[in-house]
Amino acid sequence: MRVKTHYLVEGCILSKDIVGRIGNPIINKKTILNTEMLDVLNAFLVSEVSVEKIKIDGQQYHPREVIDEESEEDLKEEPSFISDYLKAVQTYKQYFKNWQAGSKVEVAKIREIMIPLLEKALNNPSVIFSLHHYCTKEDYLYHHAISVGLISGYIAQKKRFDHGDVTQITLAGCLVDCGMAKISPSILEKKTVLTAQEYEEVRKHPLYSLQMLQRTTILKETVKYAILQHHERLDGSGYPKGKYGTAPHSFSRVVSVADVYHAMTSERSYRKKQSPFKVMEMILHDDFGKFDISVIKILLAGITNYAIGSKVRLSNGATAEIIFIDENAQTRPLVKLLDSNELLHLDRNRELFIEEIM
Repeated sequence: MRVKTHYLVEGCILSKDIVGRIGNPIINKKTILNTEMLDVLNAFLVSEVSVEKIKIDGQQYHPREVIDEESEEDLKEEPSFISDYLKAVQTYKQYFKNWQAGSKVEVAKIREIMIPLLEKALNNPSVIFSLHHYCTKEDYLYHHAISVGLISGYIAQKKRFDHGDVTQITLAGCLVDCGMAKISPSILEKKTVLTAQEYEEVRKHPLYSLQMLQRTTILKETVKYAILQHHERLDGSGYPKGKYGTAPHSFSRVVSVADVYHAMTSERSYRKKQSPFKVMEMILHDDFGKFDISVIKILLAGITNYAIGSKVRLSNGATAEIIFIDENAQTRPLVKLLDSNELLHLDRNRELFIEEIM
């Protein structure tokens, strides 16, 4: 629905790009508006925008002055899921604050928020590949937990794990970073790159996670082991044990890919987000041998299945539409430039890449 800018509140989600006078996007669709962004809209004299109908703090938000309604088809599936997703993020955030204060991790409560959300996502898998759009720098840690759980569950289902193991892997993905609650808040909230000493402290979080979950009977022992190993790599690199440990468990191989994928596609305080296509290319080439190739292929297939027809921004600033994806060059599709209708093979133009899916 289109609304007057002065009726917007924090938490509204853009359903369309906001484009400046020279054609460059000011704020991209799927962005969750905050106070700073509302000030930007006012500074650019933007009078009206398109937003999704969504619940904010449990209440259905409907601006007082709606200019026009979008079609029911546009509003039906995704906003309903995203509303539940954002609620899950805030619930996890509260649990995390409790863990920081010394409360134990109640895995049953995590299961209550994650499993219904996963079931809803699996009924409309395209939403799983838009989660990074909703992640904010301020709440990255909490978005990351919910998203890694969902992505892990999706991969596990595609790998045909049995239903019980899909549930276990989903919980593992959500809880791999619960040990971050034992890290100093000054490190977690730091806006710049960590020092070597701070990074060494962060590297302890898999051990902290295992300690916090050791006594729960809801998680299988193999899942607890996978949580400990989610930063271990197949080539013997990673932590906490690296080349001195054993090869990562199959559950850990799923979670580790979901973990690094969401981290790299999300906005961070010290690093810009990168497109799923660029991230998967980096995982395939720069990190070759570190991750289970069968897991990577499942995630990449999911991304490409729902990308045809998507608008993208290229690294040179041009906007384009994905027309065709070659199975032998999945991270570099054929695109049509929107300003000229020219077809461009990204596999033949290696200097360009997809900067963002819009």
